[in-house]
Amino acid sequence: MKALEEKILREGTCIGDNILKVDNFLNHQLDVKFMDEMGEELARIFKENNPSKILTVESSGIAIAQSASRALGYIPVVFAKKTAPSTMIEDCYTAEAISFTKGTSSILRVSKNFLSEGDRVLIVDDFLARGEAGLALVSICEQAKAKVVGFSAAIEKKHQGGSAKLREKGIKVQSLAVIDTMHDGKVYFE
Repeated sequence: MKALEEKILREGTCIGDNILKVDNFLNHQLDVKFMDEMGEELARIFKENNPSKILTVESSGIAIAQSASRALGYIPVVFAKKTAPSTMIEDCYTAEAISFTKGTSSILRVSKNFLSEGDRVLIVDDFLARGEAGLALVSICEQAKAKVVGFSAAIEKKHQGGSAKLREKGIKVQSLAVIDTMHDGKVYFE
């Protein structure tokens, strides 16, 4: 998505050669109009795969997932929780994910009430780096016997290998902006 690449170049900041700071429109403050444009692009890419649900991780993935839901006819958005709230008393599917940017490990949880066999799941997230969160979400779908029909991140850092891991599992991966490499404070797109 050319508009996202231009926005990254204009508003993003490289921290070293592996971290991209885009908190002014995606991770801390949201550009809602632009979120909707990204959601429309996701719908265009994945509509033919007939997703019945969108799965993401709290919290940065929720905004783009919600925009994609609107563009796909308001299909449900399910988000994996990183901690178990006291209200989550039902059985849940779980998988471990390591956050690249935070350097932490989380057990992702999705209630068995919200994901089940027969669901056609589009996984959407803000970033795809090493693929840890994506693989955890795929594992949760496998536990539920739901079919993963695609994976997309707003921003993919291809040089960190996550998309290759997902493709090895036979998953259609198409992100909105694919960074080939980051070097000397500059972003280079695929």
